[in-house]
Amino acid sequence: MKLVEIQNVSKSFVNHCALNDVSIDINEGTVFGLLGPNGAGKTTLIRILNQITLPDKGQILFQGHPLSRSDIEKVGYLPEERGLYKKMTVGEQAVYLAQLKGLSRAEAIQRLNYWFHKFEIEKWWNKKTEELSKGMQQKVQFIVTLIHRPAFLILDEPFSGFDPINANLLKTEILELKKQGATIIISTHNMASVEEICDEIALINKSKKILNGPLAQIKQQFKQNLFQMKISGVQDGFRDSLPAQFELVAEAKQGDVMDMTVKLNDGATANDLLSAVLPMANVQSFNEILPSMNDIFIQAVEQA
Repeated sequence: MKLVEIQNVSKSFVNHCALNDVSIDINEGTVFGLLGPNGAGKTTLIRILNQITLPDKGQILFQGHPLSRSDIEKVGYLPEERGLYKKMTVGEQAVYLAQLKGLSRAEAIQRLNYWFHKFEIEKWWNKKTEELSKGMQQKVQFIVTLIHRPAFLILDEPFSGFDPINANLLKTEILELKKQGATIIISTHNMASVEEICDEIALINKSKKILNGPLAQIKQQFKQNLFQMKISGVQDGFRDSLPAQFELVAEAKQGDVMDMTVKLNDGATANDLLSAVLPMANVQSFNEILPSMNDIFIQAVEQA
């Protein structure tokens, strides 16, 4: 079921077109990657989703109805810019921000105690924000973003400032929130994280949507029919006997084992390749090489 429907949205500022007729559907209970180069229009779209600004054309549907101010309590937003008050203590402002989202003081403290314990940051409660590193501040903001248990989370560069251990902690929590039924948009340049946690993606470039769909489907769309094989016991004349439809792209040998990358041409299939190799060698491993999101990002932007 669709939670958010972005329908033909356009937005311009003075002489700059930030979004040009963008349509994207975001399904309930998914982690959705909003991708694009700097200046592509991602931040403008996020601000429209948060009702910070309005589109010039088009509309946003939320749970089937036009997005309105009454929906804001169902949304949690983690901005890329850090928005904490430097001179306030961490606990004091976390409680304050939770109350702004409709929680009572007692309920806010109860939920914050749970999250501070889970993230092992109890000792930060009475520290001033200016004493914390960028990554520490990001943890606090992440907690405040989800403290009111929103159905829809928008996370703009959530891994910025995190070391690998804390980035992994955040990924785990995002996937746990998805299990609990939350729908999450992640805007990021971290393509490895996109591969690990996103179900679907949309790629925006120069104000236009140029790619959209399930991640697995997009990987299939951009694959180049490359396969990696490890073989042993290779018979003499192996290379010369391979049919022309199998292009040996790379090879490396270690002892009796040959590691090779083969490109399939002219409609050849994986079964055809195995049938050609098996009479002349023992196959130890056989895998299709799918493009990384980093490769897809670069290729799609260059093509556009």
